[in-house]
Parts: sequence; structure tokens; C-alpha cells
Amino acid sequence: MRMRFKGIALATGLALAGLGAASHAAPAPQGAAAPAGVSNIAPTTAGATAPAAPASPLLAQDGAPAIAIEPGVGHPVDGRIGIQPQVTTNGEFAHWFHDSILFPLITVISVFVLLLLIYVVIRFRKAANPIPSKTSHNTAIEIIWTLAPVIILVLIAVPSIGLLQAQFKPAPAGAVTLKAIGNQWYWSYQYPDNGGFEITANMLKEKDQVAKGERFRTDADGPRLLAADNRIVLPVGVPIRLITTSQDVIHSWAVPAFWIKLDAVPGRLNETSFTIAKPGLYFGQCSELCGARHAFMPIAVQAVPPAEFAAWVRAKGGTMPTPGTPSDKVIPQPGAEGSAAKEAQGNAADAATGPVENVTNAAPTSTQGATGNPATGNAGQ
Repeated sequence: MRMRFKGIALATGLALAGLGAASHAAPAPQGAAAPAGVSNIAPTTAGATAPAAPASPLLAQDGAPAIAIEPGVGHPVDGRIGIQPQVTTNGEFAHWFHDSILFPLITVISVFVLLLLIYVVIRFRKAANPIPSKTSHNTAIEIIWTLAPVIILVLIAVPSIGLLQAQFKPAPAGAVTLKAIGNQWYWSYQYPDNGGFEITANMLKEKDQVAKGERFRTDADGPRLLAADNRIVLPVGVPIRLITTSQDVIHSWAVPAFWIKLDAVPGRLNETSFTIAKPGLYFGQCSELCGARHAFMPIAVQAVPPAEFAAWVRAKGGTMPTPGTPSDKVIPQPGAEGSAAKEAQGNAADAATGPVENVTNAAPTSTQGATGNPATGNAGQ
């Protein structure tokens, strides 16, 4: 009888020990939930930090450090004629090229053609020239009006080709990758090099368009139709690697002050690079006719010093990569294997069906992850 009680006690002790070990092996919680208006996809980097507390100023409604809008810079101005002030190297060159070369040249040509037409009308009118000339051609004039346009076009082509090449120059090592995804009708953004967190930006409506208690646009947020509820933050003086794609139809990510207009095409990753030279707020919008609410896809970019950008990334739960190292992140297209949508589908399936046999897939050899991915949205229709 005593041996029986000892056996029961031993079994009970082993069971309790097993429960204690299981409780200690349970996974730790992921951290505080993201505050309202901020999308925080779990970072994929092992050393990622937890998101900042909801009271953090870096997790404010617009999701960016406080900054004032500089008058006349980064946004359109009523009554202004000309290109917006540029804050990138390519933009400054293009601005100079337009104002110093193209505009004076087209003005001279237009004035010359106008004066030539006036001279022909007066000199060869019926009253002054009753018997028309029967000259069929003039060799010297024909050589001039053939060679002159050719020379002008060649002179224009040299800086034009250089500017075009510079606009699509690959980003150097250490660039910050920003992936802009067009949706009907808003933008979502990912920072693959900084933990993969995601931001969704919608247009802020006017005061008379929102329900009581809802946030509406103010002058501090930006101009009408250009202010967004979440701004994207980028560092000043650091190369930016911009990648665009789309979930549905063709969009276009355009910020005039950066001299950037890059199409976002379903099933395709387009890429360019630029470097912002001056801190500030810069606004743009979708520049491709993408549907009924095409005019309501604003872009709000806040350029800050690198230290502020690093603090903002940490507040979002992201991480900063090793300085100077090239990006090694695979950038999947929407709906492709490895994308956030596919991972969410897989997690839902695992939750519904239980654990399955794990299969290790080899990483793609491409650093961009575009080749071979199936098209999504309306592509091919």
C-alpha cells in the first residue's frame, strides 16, 4: 500500500515538473499593440526592438517628428509659374537645364519663326508681290534648315541623356530602401532594410467631410488634397533606393521637389535612387490615371537628419543596418512568395489546420526578387 502511494506521488511530481517546464518554454509576447492609425507589421530582423509606447511623439497621428512646412518649398503655390525648388542633385540639374537651356532656346526659336511668318505675310502679299516667284528650291537655305535643327538636337541630347542616365543610376551600398506600393486608392510603404515594418498613408479629409470627433486636415498637415494621415520619413544626405509596385492597377509615385516620377505597375518592380539635400516636408501625389479616386492619393515625405531617422525607425519597432553595407533583402512583389500577404495567408492556414511538416525553401538568388514572380491584380487583362 505504501509503495502504491509512493508511485502516485512520483507520477504527480513528474507531471507538475513537466507543466512547469512547458510554461517556461512558452514564447514571449510580441510587445505592445500598435497605436491607432499606425501599421506595425512584425519586424523580420532578429534584433528588432519593440514599438515605442503609444505616447511617443514619434508615433503621433502623422507618424513623424514634428516639423513646420516651409513656405514655397515642397508643395505647389497658387499663382507660381515654373518648376518647384529642387532638393536633389538630379532635380537641381534638371531645373537649371530647363531654365537656362530649354526655355531660352524655345523662346528664341518661337520668336524667330513668328518674325519669319510676319515677314513672309508682308513681303509676299498680293499687293506687294503681284507676280509670284517660280523658285522651286534654294540649296543654301535647304542645307541651313536641315543642319541647324540637327545641331540643336544634338546639343540638347548630350545633357538630356546624362540626366536620364543619372535618374536610373543604381543606389550605392548603404542606401535606405523604401518600397512604395500603390493601392486603390492609397499608398502603403515598407522599409525592408529596417526590419520590414509597414506604413499605410491615406489622404486627410477636410473639416466638413468627416464625422464628429474624427481627425481632419489642418494647415500644419499640408495643402488640401496633399496632406496624409501618415507621413513617410527619410534621412537627409543618405542615398534612397526607391522601389515601386502595385496591388491592382498602374499608379505613379511622383514628388516634384525630388524630380521623381516612377510608375508602380502590378507584377513589376521599378527602381530608382535619389538623395535629399535639405530637411523639410515634401508633397506629391499619384500621377497616373488609376481610377475614380485617382486625385486622392497624396504622398507626404518628411526629410530629417540621419539621427532623427534612426530614432523614428526604432520607435516603429525597426532596426538600423550596419552602415555602408549593401542591401541584402529580397523585395517580393505583392502576392509573391515571401510577401506580407502570403505570410499572413500561411499563418491563417496554420492556425486553422494545425502544424504541418516544415519544408525549407532555398532563398532566391536575385537580390530584388522580381524574376519569376506571378503577376497580381489586373496585370495581363
